[in-house]
Amino acid sequence: MSGKQNSAVGEQSSPGPKKAAKAPKPESRLALIRRARRINRELAEVYPYAHPELDFRNPFELLVATVLSAQTTDLRVNQTTPALFAKYPTAEDLAAANPEEVEELIRPTGFFRAKTKSIMGLATVIRDDFGGEVPGRLEDLVKLPGVGRKTAFVVLGNAFGVPGLTVDTHFQRLVRRWKLTEQEDPVKIEAEIAAIFPKSEWTMLSHRVIFHGRRICHARKPACGACPIAQLCPSYGEGETDPVKAQKLLKYEMGGQPGQRLNPPPDYPGKPALPLGATE
Repeated sequence: MSGKQNSAVGEQSSPGPKKAAKAPKPESRLALIRRARRINRELAEVYPYAHPELDFRNPFELLVATVLSAQTTDLRVNQTTPALFAKYPTAEDLAAANPEEVEELIRPTGFFRAKTKSIMGLATVIRDDFGGEVPGRLEDLVKLPGVGRKTAFVVLGNAFGVPGLTVDTHFQRLVRRWKLTEQEDPVKIEAEIAAIFPKSEWTMLSHRVIFHGRRICHARKPACGACPIAQLCPSYGEGETDPVKAQKLLKYEMGGQPGQRLNPPPDYPGKPALPLGATE
């Protein structure tokens, strides 16, 4: 065998090193903003009926219900507040209540002693400092017992029409999954997301993101295979990707189950929740 042949054989048996795959280019700021706003538009089509999932008839009821919703579900709050508001319909009534009676009424929401202190405390401040009316400014709301920025923005956005971002656990989880922020502190998340979207979108964006987190993009096992914005999500594949299996993970109206409100808006397509203790 000639040297030329040996050389050819050697080249065939010992191929040169493969070129390393190029790392994907990082997403530009402009591309991130465009993707984020497209997510919002897509969610607006999926959830045109998105709304606060706490039952309320006025700012006072929404404020109290939001404080009670800590560490429990909106459903449990909605099942609990009818009796509470029937007995104490105003801030003046709640401020003058017997704490033990309030504790018993809100016991199903958990942490009922601490929550009683908070809602009676905020009712007292509203009675004494604001003439019995819930204030419509962020700086006043956050001074009330048990009220932080998240609660304040829920009330401002849904009772007063003042735009705000509700950075709850669902909102935090989804914007991080979508790689819109790497922040973990809610206030820093709020600032970064606020810089991406027009102020006029903040309240409805919050509803849409929270709806999506409760119905499809769950904490433990997101239903990736049933997600309408999968093509926009850099975390696709963290959950169930099989469409049939993913469909079984859907909750509330998406899964044909009752929602969280006993009195949902007229355009809500799902089933109303049942009162506390009721069975179908």
